[in-house]
Amino acid sequence: MPIEILMPALSPTMEKGNLAKWLKKEGDRIKSGDVLAEIETDKATMEVEAVDEGILAKIVVPGGTQDVLVNQVIALIASDGEDVAKVASGGVSSAPLPKSVAPEAATASPTPSVPASAPVAPVSSASKLFASPLAKRIAKEAGLDLSAISGTGPHGRVIERDVKAALAGGTGKRVAPASTATDAPAALATGMADETVKKLFEAGSYEEIPHDSMRKTIARRLLEAKQTIPHFYVSADCELDALMAAREAINASAPKGADGKAAYKLSVNDFVIKALAVALMRVPDANVTWTEGAMLKHKHADIGVAVSIPGGLITPIVRKAELKSLSAISNEMKDLAARARNRKLKPEEYQGGSTAVSNLGMFGVKNFQAIVNPPHATILAVGAGEQRAVVKNGQLAVATVMTVTFSTDHRAVDGALGAELIQAFKALIENPVGMLV
Repeated sequence: MPIEILMPALSPTMEKGNLAKWLKKEGDRIKSGDVLAEIETDKATMEVEAVDEGILAKIVVPGGTQDVLVNQVIALIASDGEDVAKVASGGVSSAPLPKSVAPEAATASPTPSVPASAPVAPVSSASKLFASPLAKRIAKEAGLDLSAISGTGPHGRVIERDVKAALAGGTGKRVAPASTATDAPAALATGMADETVKKLFEAGSYEEIPHDSMRKTIARRLLEAKQTIPHFYVSADCELDALMAAREAINASAPKGADGKAAYKLSVNDFVIKALAVALMRVPDANVTWTEGAMLKHKHADIGVAVSIPGGLITPIVRKAELKSLSAISNEMKDLAARARNRKLKPEEYQGGSTAVSNLGMFGVKNFQAIVNPPHATILAVGAGEQRAVVKNGQLAVATVMTVTFSTDHRAVDGALGAELIQAFKALIENPVGMLV
């Protein structure tokens, strides 16, 4: 029996991905561990390794195809002893192929039309319901009962087109709305229709750039965050003079390698990451994640750091930052940022974390309020350090000052706790020796 290669779920929230390219061709012998293809998610490019051995008999989804559903069949492997030609000519029970962005790939390796499998009987509520994450989300937002929808995906799986067909045909059974106080938020509000917006501008006065998967994901997640998380903000001004002097002294004493380059070069952001991590250890009640059933109180400070990349941003995570030296944080961030811009991060390197830092100081931004990114309960927005007039001991003086703002999920971190956290952070920034002990 042929072995089906399915579109993998490279993260818990992944619903679709782009099949960038195949690294094997039809007829190639496949061994366990061989890299078969490259998959692009909204955040990174990942390699798919083979688990089984045999001959790659058929590539069902050509390279360059966008929006391939998770668990969709993308290729078939003929096991040892099987007739490769027979496997290649056999039909595949799969959703229709999404559009391809690489026509040359499709024409070079034409794929015969795939007959849709016959709809299977609806799955009873007593048995396990097989449905794609996207189908579940659409059905939930529309209030449809998935168990009453026939699945046409692999092995009777309910997929996106099944739910949309049920909506269009009015055949989907509606779920009775619950009347409890813990109901999920209503479907997200939508803005004006595309055509309505376009009519506001003169034809030919703009260029239409379709949203890529990263931009769609950012838009959806941040809209959900603003609509479902009660944001609360606390700000403080931090004097940087002691930190800048310590940074200069540490960088000047950095050992040099055989190539003459310093082993590290600290930035202000490295101090910010370390100070935030230590502050969370000093105010552990703020180092939390909200869930509907319980508060998750973290034992370590895993700090996400927003990195701008083409088309959006990503937040690689410095794990257990409170235990790492400033030089270790600095070198780790340089590596993470470089791989983030090349979309080479692994999912575990940018998913999770207990808080995040968003620093726009290098752009001259004085202060701003960042949006909390679940599962985090806080995010620190960092502005530019600039010389300002301050009063010290009753006398006017000049100091380098940086404004920072904590955005908090008020369900998890209330006002007094947020103020305690920013006070601890400010104390560490203004007295950086406290980070080293």
